[in-house]
Amino acid sequence: MQFSSTTKTLLRRLADGGFHSGSALARELGLTRGAVWRLVHELEHLGLEVHSIRGKGYRLAHPPELLDADRIVKELSEHTARHLAALELHDHLDSTNSQLQRSASVAAGAQVCLAECQTAGKGRIGRSWQSPFAGNICLSLTWRFADHSALSGLSLAVGVAAVRALQAVGAAGIGLKWPNDLLWRGRKLGGILLEVSGEAHGSYAVVIGIGINGYLPQAWARHIDQPWCDLHEVLGGAPLARNRLVGRLLDELLGLLAAYPERGLSAILDEWRSYHCQQGQAACLLLGERRIAGTIAGVDDQGQLLLDTADGRKTYASGDLRLRAGVD
Repeated sequence: MQFSSTTKTLLRRLADGGFHSGSALARELGLTRGAVWRLVHELEHLGLEVHSIRGKGYRLAHPPELLDADRIVKELSEHTARHLAALELHDHLDSTNSQLQRSASVAAGAQVCLAECQTAGKGRIGRSWQSPFAGNICLSLTWRFADHSALSGLSLAVGVAAVRALQAVGAAGIGLKWPNDLLWRGRKLGGILLEVSGEAHGSYAVVIGIGINGYLPQAWARHIDQPWCDLHEVLGGAPLARNRLVGRLLDELLGLLAAYPERGLSAILDEWRSYHCQQGQAACLLLGERRIAGTIAGVDDQGQLLLDTADGRKTYASGDLRLRAGVD
């Protein structure tokens, strides 16, 4: 879904951070002041915080940097850009992962989908992902592999690519939680979701979804049921260069995916371990109705979790890992 040109013009005006009077906006947009007021309130319903002061007009409390395809592509190296087959930007979607699954293409290279806002963003194990307009990074990418064996440990590898991209925009101290969460000071900054489907000609299509909190207003985040943070906090309140971050994410991902069938997880496993921030902590692994208590002992060479339990060290390929303090 795309917004009207009128709504986009209003967004661009308010995104400069300054005050704009209702009468000036009405003249520019060819609307009544009442219609401008209604459009402003539509923006508030999308999660944007609008300050309205009599005699001064309207301004956004936290002006976002809107997504721009040209600025994103400029961040790609010549080597990685050749792997980008398509880049689509949406104002409003249910889910970027779902959009790519609906519009599956057999073209070679990466199909990339971004949205300013998601209404049904996907998290792991059926969780939803809160996403105010232009507040987060909502990115999905489809890549094809010739055989299933090439997928081993891919979720961990994508996590490393995400940390590298975040570091490139000044986000220091980002850690990884097995198998695919991005943390900062023990709180969730983002997550990764991989959805794999076999195809008729024997290859496998993987939709890689990455969600990163850019700026979450407290009112918008009130339904989040776990400790969280956003890049606004991580960066000390500095403006987030969203297009640069998306470009860095794609640059890291495209290079990683192109080399992954040959290099695999082993090439970056030590780096993943250096970002692992829950080593040695007491935790509980949820496998359906089962709860397995233990101490996190890292991952093996295939990226599977090592958990020291009362019955000895066990290996797990999947599950919902929670620190013991959060589940007891």
